[in-house]
Amino acid sequence: MVEGYTRLETLSWDNYNESLTLINDVERYREHYGCYPEAVQVDSIYRTRKNRSFCKKNGIRISGPPLGRPPKATSLDVNLKQEKQDLRERVIIEGKIGEGKRRYGLSRIMAKLPEISEAVIGIIILLMNLERKLRLFFAQILLRLFRRFNWVLLAV
Repeated sequence: MVEGYTRLETLSWDNYNESLTLINDVERYREHYGCYPEAVQVDSIYRTRKNRSFCKKNGIRISGPPLGRPPKATSLDVNLKQEKQDLRERVIIEGKIGEGKRRYGLSRIMAKLPEISEAVIGIIILLMNLERKLRLFFAQILLRLFRRFNWVLLAV
């Protein structure tokens, strides 16, 4: 998710270890946006040594506890605050996946062919993004109407 919009990075019907896709996904992000992300919020499966060293080398903060011994109590407060913020952002991402499953039927795709299933998944993600854009558009309209209405009340 970037700025509330969902992007599909990897779609595969084969069994694979998800942790192997992180570096490619981050590189695609850099190609698309021109810079590396500030942070990546990931599950524990992505926190491999290879992924951690890649993120450290490129100045990317990876969510979750660091490897090794827990830090001293003095640096624990700063790390704990950052971990809580990362967890909040991760919950937003997981919530968007749940919304796709509940409201848009991502969990009920009945297509038989992989190509059709992929098309349905793409259309559902497109609809999720269009609905977000529409919500923002209507929020702007309502805000302008409210401001105008409020201004008229003050003038009377």
